Amino acid sequence: MQKKKLTSISSQIRQSVWSIAVLLVIPVVIGLTMMLTYAQRYQAMIQRMDAAAELKPIVETNLARDLFSVTAGRVSFQESGISEQITQVNETLEHLLAETDGTRQVNLTIARRTMDTMSLYAEQVRDGMEAHRPVSEIESIVDEVWQVGALVDDKIDVFIAEEIAMAAQASNQIRTVLIITAAVECLLLLFALLRTRYVTNRLTASIHEALHSLEETVRRIAQGQFQERVTDMEVAELQDLADQINIMAARLEGQIEEIRQKQEHLAKAELRTLQAQINPHFLYNTLDTIVWQAESGKAEDVITLTRSLSDFFRISLSAGADWIPVEQELRHASAYLSIQKIRYRDILNYEMDVEGDLTDAWIPKLLLQPLVENALYHGIKTRRGGGMIRIAVQRTENRLNFAVEDTGRGMTPEKLAELRAMLQEEPAVQTTYEAEHSGFGLRNVNLRIRLYYRQEEGLRIDADDTGTTVSFDVPVLTKEELEHDQGISG
Repeated sequence: MQKKKLTSISSQIRQSVWSIAVLLVIPVVIGLTMMLTYAQRYQAMIQRMDAAAELKPIVETNLARDLFSVTAGRVSFQESGISEQITQVNETLEHLLAETDGTRQVNLTIARRTMDTMSLYAEQVRDGMEAHRPVSEIESIVDEVWQVGALVDDKIDVFIAEEIAMAAQASNQIRTVLIITAAVECLLLLFALLRTRYVTNRLTASIHEALHSLEETVRRIAQGQFQERVTDMEVAELQDLADQINIMAARLEGQIEEIRQKQEHLAKAELRTLQAQINPHFLYNTLDTIVWQAESGKAEDVITLTRSLSDFFRISLSAGADWIPVEQELRHASAYLSIQKIRYRDILNYEMDVEGDLTDAWIPKLLLQPLVENALYHGIKTRRGGGMIRIAVQRTENRLNFAVEDTGRGMTPEKLAELRAMLQEEPAVQTTYEAEHSGFGLRNVNLRIRLYYRQEEGLRIDADDTGTTVSFDVPVLTKEELEHDQGISG
């Protein structure tokens, strides 16, 4: 399956804004450019018309009038400024010719050439006056100047009329550009609004789809489907959240699997412990002992054995309960020792030392008896002359301390180090021991203490050549607390 492309909300918004801005700005820029172009052309036309209009009085009246004044002797030719005026007109016409084309240029060309004739007539008047030719002859030349001036004026009028027409055309073009620009702007604005709606809907849909995917995944994880992962995320801003959810799901899956393994391990440990307690050999030996005592007429011992065996199995089963009062756990250990005391009368002595009120304290069942059994079979029985087993319980504020001491043969430093190392192993990797192994009972009790109380430390072992002490320390838990915390009470 092809992975969906990851997009960013901010990038989509930026792209949308930029695209809309471009759509709206480009026609405005084009329209303004065209308007400025036509405006410049229009301004140039006005300037040309102004320049041409300034020539009209010169060619229409000024030149002929000034030449007449020269002929009448009022002013000299040099004082009249006729040459300067002709030069001004010629320069203006040449400038206008450089800026125009078409029929306008034809009219200006005619006017410029006609001004050459005007210059020639002006020179004839000047030369005639200097040669003192007859006034009538010079006046006839001035009359020609009036006609030439009228012709130039007429061409200038035609040029101005054409410029006015061009200006009107430019004005119409500017108006057309404005209309077209406004229409395009309206269309682009409508398109921008439609695109904005499309982008918004698409963005909203992608966010909704991403959030729905997150919601569905989290819901399935909450229902216990810890293998679920967030996939097909299209929104970059939510990708980090999706990654964290996936990491959380992976960790939960690992933790649940670890808890499952620990619970399975605990269940197996409890089963082995229970099987060890209901050892057929122990039951057969106890029943045989009851028979021997009955045959020997020791009714009191028979009663003690029978009651102790009954207490032992009743508390071992405890109607399937995981937790029992501490007093029952002590009675269970006492029942076991009572039976073994009668069997090993010559080598076994025991005592219990309890400090503090234990009436409201509960612990997991079958914690003390395996320690007592270990002390008997691997301590007292292996020492010539037997020994003493002492169970000590002390309550200090909210803690309970249990210790099982024996005066057996103890153990070597190497053996002690081996047992301590075994108790430090993690529950998931602890080595499997056979029930006959000296570490079997210790390992199971240590494991159950650590798992039930969720603490790092379980059993503590101290030993030398005078005996062994196995102890553990746990918090005080009441029945109400166990019922409130289902994770502990099971």
